Amino acid sequence: MEHFLETWGYLAVFVLSFVSAMGLPVGAEVAIIYGGVLASGQIPNEPHHLSLVAVIVVAVVAEVAGSLTGYLIGYFGGRALVDRVGKYVLLTHRDLDRADAWFARRGEPFVLFGRFIPLLRSFVSFAAGLGEMAIAKFVIFTVIGCAIWCTALTSLGYSLGASYNHVLKAFSDAGYVLAALAVIAVVVLFVHRVRVVREERG
Repeated sequence: MEHFLETWGYLAVFVLSFVSAMGLPVGAEVAIIYGGVLASGQIPNEPHHLSLVAVIVVAVVAEVAGSLTGYLIGYFGGRALVDRVGKYVLLTHRDLDRADAWFARRGEPFVLFGRFIPLLRSFVSFAAGLGEMAIAKFVIFTVIGCAIWCTALTSLGYSLGASYNHVLKAFSDAGYVLAALAVIAVVVLFVHRVRVVREERG
C-alpha cells in the first residue's frame, strides 16, 4: 500500500478512501495516515511531496462520495438485495424492519460516531441506506464525521513523519492480538446470526 501511495499520491488516497467508505474495508485509515506522512516531507526519495490541506480535502471528498454511493446502494437495492442474496449473508426482511425502526431513533449518532470506529465505519453508509435514513441528515452527519476523521488521521501522519514505520512496527504485535479477537467475535456473531435467521424463517 505504501508503494501505491508513494507512486500515485492524491489519486491513491482518493481511491482507497472512496472504496472503503462505499463498503469494502481496504485499509483507508492507513492510507490517510500515510498521506499525512508524505505531506510531512520527511520520507527520503519520495516521488511526491503532498500538501497537508490537499490530502485532507481529497480524503474528505472521497469519503463523502463513497459513503453516499454505499448509502444509495443500500437505500435503493436493500430489500431487493435481501430477496436475492439475503440467505447467503444471513439477512431477513425482519432485519430491515428493525433497521428502519432503529435508524428512526438513533440514526444520526450512529452515522456520525460510527465514522470513528475502524472496520465498522465501512458499513455505516450501507446500513443507513438499508434503514432508509433521510438523505439530508445522512449527508450532514457524514460530512461532519468524515471531516473530523480525515483531519485527525492526516494530522497524525504529518506529526509522525519519518517515525511512522517505527511506530507501525511497535503496534504490529498488538494488531495481531486485536485481529485474533476480531476473528473470534466474527465467528460468535456468525453462529448467533445463523440461529436467529433459522428461527425467523422457520
